[in-house]
Amino acid sequence: MTMISLAQLVIAICLIIAILLQQRSSGLGLSFGGGMDSSYYTRRGFEKFLLRATIVLAVAFIAISIAQVFV
Repeated sequence: MTMISLAQLVIAICLIIAILLQQRSSGLGLSFGGGMDSSYYTRRGFEKFLLRATIVLAVAFIAISIAQVFV
């Protein structure tokens, strides 16, 4: 297994974990007008970090996938 493949595997696992850790705020109850807070929602603290980490991991995964094609 090459270093690029290993890096891609590690980033993929981290990306899966980051996506699964994110809070799901749009459930079935919100489809019918329910929900405790229907106003504008800003991410703070760990949620903000997790969102940015997910974006960075996704970009890194795409970049490594493209790099693997050319190597």
